[in-house]
Amino acid sequence: MTRRLLLSYLTITVIVLLVLEVPLARFYQERETGRLAVNVERDANAMATLYENALEAGTPTDPTVAARYAARTGVRVVVVGPTGISLVDTAARTKRDFSTRPEIRTALNGDHTTGVRHSDTLNTDLLYVATPVASGGHVYGAVRLTLDTRAVTAAVHRFWLGLVGVAAVVLAAMAGVGWAIARSITRPLRRLHVAAARFATGDLTAIGADPRAPAEIAGLGATMDHMAHRLAQLLAEQRTFVADASHQLRTPLTALRLRLENLQSDPAAAGSAGELSAAIEETGRMGELVGDLLMLARAEEAAEPEPVDLVRLARDRVDTWSAVAEAAGLTLDLTFTVEPAVVRAVPTGVEQILDNLIDNAINASSPGSRVSVTVTHGHRHHVLAVADEGPGLSDELKARALDRFWRLDTSRPGTGLGLPIARALAEASGGSLTLGDSTAGGLTVTVTLPAGGPAPQVASAVERHQV
Repeated sequence: MTRRLLLSYLTITVIVLLVLEVPLARFYQERETGRLAVNVERDANAMATLYENALEAGTPTDPTVAARYAARTGVRVVVVGPTGISLVDTAARTKRDFSTRPEIRTALNGDHTTGVRHSDTLNTDLLYVATPVASGGHVYGAVRLTLDTRAVTAAVHRFWLGLVGVAAVVLAAMAGVGWAIARSITRPLRRLHVAAARFATGDLTAIGADPRAPAEIAGLGATMDHMAHRLAQLLAEQRTFVADASHQLRTPLTALRLRLENLQSDPAAAGSAGELSAAIEETGRMGELVGDLLMLARAEEAAEPEPVDLVRLARDRVDTWSAVAEAAGLTLDLTFTVEPAVVRAVPTGVEQILDNLIDNAINASSPGSRVSVTVTHGHRHHVLAVADEGPGLSDELKARALDRFWRLDTSRPGTGLGLPIARALAEASGGSLTLGDSTAGGLTVTVTLPAGGPAPQVASAVERHQV
């Protein structure tokens, strides 16, 4: 990634340099060439003025002025008469015919001309300026100045080399700065990569904040730290769960083994029928425990919540548990104010929550008392509450009641997984489960679930369903 970032920086720098320096170099070349042309054209006009009288009078032209000028500037001076025959030539013999040269022909026609042409003889480009020698509207001859442009080309080349040098310095500086920036970005990424590799080996030690990292990468590091903390917490819970489950399963397994060994050693003993019944009972306890463990594991699995009617499900579960409540001498009732109360919950989650809470409430209640199931409609959340009139729990015991395998009375049947299963289902649905005191002194379990549908169109009066 460092190389890619550095390459991108250098590519952008090269593009910017080309956009800036190429037009600048062309402008410099055109400016130098134009300035030279203006100077030579000015000298050509001055030279035409000097030779105007001699050409007009037809007297011999003095080459001294042209020779001195040529020696000083390196410019070739050619002066021709009206027929194009050279009268002065600082670089060759005179009396040569220049009438075939386009620039001379143009000047003899009374027009100025300037340009650059290639000389095959000198193998170089020549800047030429041809101007007529005229007076009173009559052309008496022409003056042509030619100059080798190698000096200008050399100056332009030096300018180009200077620009290349500047570009090289800029690229070198940009490479250094880009390398530092790229390293500053990739260094925390490499640190995160090392941490991720460490996580893969099981070492969930936190990465720690990096004050020099960019905000986005620092945020990623904080997220990975949170993930590592959460993974460590989940692994610790998993180890605790396995240890608790092993402990809970060990007791019925040991009892079952002893009873089966007794049957094996004395199958005809008088107590064989009792031992067999006890073994079957221990097997039932293990089956119930394994079933609750499976239910808890499924409750902790991520499932997509779906909309369900909390009132309808509560009515259905109260009807189902009515026979159990009657057998225990209890009153089981359902109270709600609005129907329907649509919530979002994991599939079968509300049914399992109600079954566990009603079962716990019935087991904790004495004959003649009441177990109340209440559904309260809210704006963003709906509330399900199951209250009993049992002995209740202290604040310390309320906190322990949500631990797996915890039971207040170990002499009663149960696995101690009812409330943990209900809480796991509520949290998987996006809600929560809390324990509180009921108005009658017992325990109230409150489950809050997110509303999953539009507000009901019709609100009924308080309806009581009692068995």
